[in-house]
Amino acid sequence: MAVRLVQRCCRQLFGGSTFAPLAIPASLLAPASKTVIARALPQAALASLHTSSLSRQTDKLSVKEQVYSQYPELREIDELIEAASSPEDLLHVAEHHSLKGNQASAVVIQLSRLVMEKKLETESILQDTRFQQVLKVLNSQLSQVWNSALLPLLKSLYLLGLERHKRELRSVMQEMRWRLRRLNFRQIASLAEYMATIEQVEDQNELLSDVVKHLELRWTEIGDTRAVVTLMVKVGHLSQTLMDRLEDKALEFAEQFTAEDIRKVALALALQNRRSVPLLRAISYHLVQKHFILSTSILVDLAFAYGKLNFHQTQVFQKMASDLHSRVPEMAHGDVGRCIKSFAYLKWLNLPLFEAFAQYILDNADRFTVLQLCNIILSFARLNFQPSRSENFYNMIHEKLGNQLGSLDPHLLTDLVWSLCVLQQAKTPYLQSVLARPFYSQLLDDQTPRGQNYRLKLMHINAAARLECPGYQGPFLPPEALSATEPPGDRKATPLQSSLQEVLNVVAKDEVNRRFNVHTVYGWQLDAEMMLNGDNQPLPVKDFAASHLLQSEGTKPPPHGTRRIAFLRWEFPNFSSRSKDLLGRFAMARRQLQAAGFLIVDVPYYEFLELKSEWQKAAYLKDKMNKAVGAEMAK
Repeated sequence: MAVRLVQRCCRQLFGGSTFAPLAIPASLLAPASKTVIARALPQAALASLHTSSLSRQTDKLSVKEQVYSQYPELREIDELIEAASSPEDLLHVAEHHSLKGNQASAVVIQLSRLVMEKKLETESILQDTRFQQVLKVLNSQLSQVWNSALLPLLKSLYLLGLERHKRELRSVMQEMRWRLRRLNFRQIASLAEYMATIEQVEDQNELLSDVVKHLELRWTEIGDTRAVVTLMVKVGHLSQTLMDRLEDKALEFAEQFTAEDIRKVALALALQNRRSVPLLRAISYHLVQKHFILSTSILVDLAFAYGKLNFHQTQVFQKMASDLHSRVPEMAHGDVGRCIKSFAYLKWLNLPLFEAFAQYILDNADRFTVLQLCNIILSFARLNFQPSRSENFYNMIHEKLGNQLGSLDPHLLTDLVWSLCVLQQAKTPYLQSVLARPFYSQLLDDQTPRGQNYRLKLMHINAAARLECPGYQGPFLPPEALSATEPPGDRKATPLQSSLQEVLNVVAKDEVNRRFNVHTVYGWQLDAEMMLNGDNQPLPVKDFAASHLLQSEGTKPPPHGTRRIAFLRWEFPNFSSRSKDLLGRFAMARRQLQAAGFLIVDVPYYEFLELKSEWQKAAYLKDKMNKAVGAEMAK
């Protein structure tokens, strides 16, 4: 009965309401056997409860309706901006609608997109009063523009050609600086990438500096290979600290790199001259292990990067050579020249590949400029490479370069003639062009390290003219130009050099019978010199006249049958990579000293340093000396 009574009361009170009935108190639902004292709610309280509940529901609905009522208008403006197919349509929207900050930024971004797609002129747009009004709205409500729209907005203003000193552009950059902490890492990286590509003035430098600092602090947020590769290429050069951290990240992601990623990373390291050995080893390992199919352009760029950084990795070079060899006929002539130069820097000579290069040059000689041909000759000389069809090849070179000598830079001409001397292809016109007084005097006056290097090259050319060109009649360098510069006094002796001198002191029996570090008029330095009589016994080397010295200590003529022994040590850098063939410079030194009358005793590192005891080393040198004397007598 009690339950029915309560239900009837509720129907009387809330009968017209559409809301759900109130929950019935548990006390009213108690068993009838128990005495229940139900306290009826006052009617005023029930009325107020109903009224407050209804008002709250009505308030919520009114808020929803109020928010929803704004959407159609905003959505309509956004749709009009997106649908605009010309700048006039966009400016018409801006003229007839009240824009908010985000709509103004969307108009500017859409304008730049249309200008770029249709290749339109921007001067009329910038001068349009409607566009100026858009900029005013944008400037006044810039704080309301979403973070995701700020960078596209900045790019759009630059693309439209807004002047750098304009308040609107400076306001956008300042807003970017204020919001850097609220931008995610991808947005900051994109901003850094863009800012690094545009011409910088003071305001942009400040923004870029702040962006780089944020990247330095948030570098651990890098989560993909694209980000690390892009930042290394675009921004890494701006901060050494950032580049160090990017290299660590690149090492972490190296396994995921594509061939294109490896190319970009290697080029970034090369252009910044950063020889990061762990990272170079990692990308070299993946290049070999993953069997990438590398395009010709990637191979050329990798060869350049490895050459620039002087990083040797035999398996990578072999892969490059095998991939390039079959593609040489289809390569561009510029790529051929770049590859030759890069491999020359690496001191790496692959004979089949270089033969293919030489044949390509011979077949396409007209496509190469004089400078490219000079660089090819310099590279061949460094590696001491002689093409199998050398006569045809050098005839073409002489034909192309013979009439251009006078137009070459003095230093390039000296390098060219020196390289031809290395290759034993220097003819009289070449020698005369650099040994004439008006030419060499300008080089000899240069006292810088570079000038001293060219002084030595002129001495080598002069030696080649005297010793290897019997038909050459002059001119020659004067005696005062034949003084070689002393090496720096603090240069530390190599293990091979110090060991050789110690053993020669034993072999010579007396210090008067040997001479160390002999500077010759040919521009070459002997590691040691000895003289032997007809019975192969040492003679006091300082007592006799020596034509190879600028100022001889002795005056007596050497006895009949005397032999001069020149000891030449060959260190690891004197050889081509992974071979026992001397590079061109050192092959010419050996050849010219032999032509000057010396018996050559070669002391390569791979033989001498393998000997453990002094007795073994002394026996090794004596055996070498006896073989040199025996070879000379056999002639």
